[in-house]
Amino acid sequence: MNFIDDFRAKETLFALKKLIAQKITRTINIMEICGGHTHSIMKYALPALLPKEINFIHGPGCPVCVMPRSRIDVAIKLASMQDVIFCTLGDLLRVPGSSFSLLDLRARGADVRALYSPLDVLQIAKENAQKKIIFFAIGFETTTPMTALLLEKTREQNIKNIFFHINHITVPAPVEAIMNDENVKIDAFLGPSHVSVITGYHIYIPLSKKFNTPIAVSGFEPVDILESILNIVEQINADKAEVYNQYNRAVSFSGNIKAQELIKKYFELCDFEFRGLGLIKNGGLKLKDEFSHYDASKVFDCSVQSKNENKACICGQILRGLAKPYECKVFGKACTPKNPIGSCMVSGEGACAAYYKYAKAQ
Repeated sequence: MNFIDDFRAKETLFALKKLIAQKITRTINIMEICGGHTHSIMKYALPALLPKEINFIHGPGCPVCVMPRSRIDVAIKLASMQDVIFCTLGDLLRVPGSSFSLLDLRARGADVRALYSPLDVLQIAKENAQKKIIFFAIGFETTTPMTALLLEKTREQNIKNIFFHINHITVPAPVEAIMNDENVKIDAFLGPSHVSVITGYHIYIPLSKKFNTPIAVSGFEPVDILESILNIVEQINADKAEVYNQYNRAVSFSGNIKAQELIKKYFELCDFEFRGLGLIKNGGLKLKDEFSHYDASKVFDCSVQSKNENKACICGQILRGLAKPYECKVFGKACTPKNPIGSCMVSGEGACAAYYKYAKAQ
């Protein structure tokens, strides 16, 4: 099987489209949790391909997008300290803080580095033994094992100048928070792919049962998404609410047990504030107390006074499934990928970035 061409085959797509059109009987609001799905949906013009009764709602599955401004300001404060090399992953550098971004700070001379792999921190620390290396860890369950592995290697190699600021978050908690919002009308979910490789798809079963809502764990290719939507339509027609594992070529029921054990070794659940969603119980992870000497939030002063978000930006509403990017008055005008006002326009997984990049060409 060709894992690219076969999952973009025109004939298969139109056959699935026909089946969906034949079986759908009402409007179905489907939230794709993952920002990667949002980009695939827009890139392949799936809203135009599918019947108008399929309504995509964009969810909180972009880890950079859901970081609240206060945490961006903490990152900027840490990166501003003397003798610090601040390391993090890609898109976070461009998210506006209260006054400026990490990218602006780097332009002013701070040593701020975007990493391809968290394990790069090990070499950076060895080459700069007199400096404090702060790794600002972000991401859902997909990237959490990499941070745990970095801490494991740091301990094994007895490196003393690496510190971790943990901003890892979980998928089920914000999904439950969204479903508890009476203003949100969601009939089904496209479950995230990469997260599910780590966690297994069993983590969605309690959500599906509690809210009587179908969840289809889907791959990113167009055929993946249409197969998942067809299953959702069939479940709704049959008055079912189950977890369907469409992405079975990569996702299993139990997930990556070794990665899960590594996460449990170093992290425990904590409450976490999400942009647009507020404080969510058990929405995030923190280092266990026994590893507090590695915890930047305890070793350094991380207190900040953050300004309110820009009133023109509706990123918070988009992340809650209450608005779409084109409903924002500054979308594509004052707010563009080159000059982002909100985090949804910054990240490669952000809904606003997806609409800006793809919707104009459709």
